[in-house]
Amino acid sequence: MAEIATPVCKLLSIKPAVQNYAWGKLGASSAVAALYSLHSSEPVDADKPYAELWMGTHPKGANTIAGTGTLLSQHLTAIPSLLGSYQDKGPIGQLPFLFKVLSVHKPLSIQAHPNKTLAVELHSKQPDAYPDSNHKPELAIALTSFQALCGFRPLDQIRGNIEDNPELLAIVGADLLAALKTANSEQDCKASLKACFTKLFTTDLEVIKLQITALIARIETTAHPLKDLILYVQQHFPCDVGILCCFFLNHLTLQPGESIFLAANEPHAYLQGDCIECMACSDNVVRAGLTPKYIDKDTLCEMLSYICRPAVDNKFQPVMLPEMSFITVYDPPVPDFSVRSIAPPLPIKNFSLPSLQGPSILLVISGTASLKEQGTSEPINACKGSVLFVGGGTDVVFSDVIHPLVIYQGYY
Repeated sequence: MAEIATPVCKLLSIKPAVQNYAWGKLGASSAVAALYSLHSSEPVDADKPYAELWMGTHPKGANTIAGTGTLLSQHLTAIPSLLGSYQDKGPIGQLPFLFKVLSVHKPLSIQAHPNKTLAVELHSKQPDAYPDSNHKPELAIALTSFQALCGFRPLDQIRGNIEDNPELLAIVGADLLAALKTANSEQDCKASLKACFTKLFTTDLEVIKLQITALIARIETTAHPLKDLILYVQQHFPCDVGILCCFFLNHLTLQPGESIFLAANEPHAYLQGDCIECMACSDNVVRAGLTPKYIDKDTLCEMLSYICRPAVDNKFQPVMLPEMSFITVYDPPVPDFSVRSIAPPLPIKNFSLPSLQGPSILLVISGTASLKEQGTSEPINACKGSVLFVGGGTDVVFSDVIHPLVIYQGYY
């Protein structure tokens, strides 16, 4: 008699990992702590920063299957069909994306992420500083009001900022400003901007401190347009060269649901707030300011795209799923990942989530529901903080929804 194959479970509760970086929100004020508390027997520590919730297979924050403790990566290695359309396209047992929640209390570093070619080179030369050979494009979606520096300001704004702030002009110098003002071609504009931005990081630190001290003293008693931003960064990183990046980079405030996509070689720094983040499965960061961590200013200044655009142009525009208007799709121009926001309105109590060909991870932000695979009888009761892996090609049925149900889904 032929042996009957055991059905493969394609909907799994998983336990995420938490990162306690110093910039994270403390204790119960952190959205990360609130979500992670469902998975931990330890009480939330009021004096501990809870910075990032990691969902995926990255070895720095590997997830386990609830109830068994088996690494998700080991389970996917044993049953590769769960990867659906991603099967055989990447490292064995690994997801192509890393899904996160961030709770930001103070500014993150002035940073950028390398493209694939540079990632391989950096990893080969400095594996301790650059632990991955993969690129790291990323998408951030605001959960609360969320502030960030993102991309270079329009060139006329940067010129004006240098002219109008004598402390910045003293660092950049009249010659570089003149070249920036007379540059016409796209190539010349980028070259001149690169020279000005690089000058910040090659100037003697004592000169930087002297000029920032003078800048702070001046703007504290004036109606300077960047006063609040500069004083906020100064509060956390006194006289750091990253403060001067505020004159070069766009300052954005995202409202819940708004997003930014950060391609390779684009400068940015998160400032405060909570967000969902999805990225290629990598932890490569090139830093040059606002951090006690390893700084690689030469690489950062050399790698940047030096593309200038208005602040609003850095916002990424999602689209509604035509057949289900309560599902919003964030589909950036990279093959590694996309994100869906799922927020059914009253009076919906039951619905089926359209299947995806690749693997995905569901995170419940609020509300409760029972979830099961189409055609099975065993539901999983999900609530705030629940994290579930969904195998490729799986229809997920939701029932007994208690509102407001809000779920984010990172997927390939």
